[in-house]
Amino acid sequence: MDRYKNLSGKSNIVAYEIGDGAITVQFGDGSVYFYTNQSAGAPSINEMQRLAIAGQGLNSFIGRVVKKGYARKVR
Repeated sequence: MDRYKNLSGKSNIVAYEIGDGAITVQFGDGSVYFYTNQSAGAPSINEMQRLAIAGQGLNSFIGRVVKKGYARKVR
């Protein structure tokens, strides 16, 4: 997984991994969630991938838009 830049310094996201039509996100409490085009919608996955690379806004986007739109909790 790639370390999340956390440019704001306030994010609960630690790391992410981008896949084809998917993104895996690791949060500060150690939990890891897998999101897909099918679970969250392709536009949301595209935006999550963009925000992950940018290192800012991903946690907020998940909380505001994606919410529980994950395919599965990995751990």
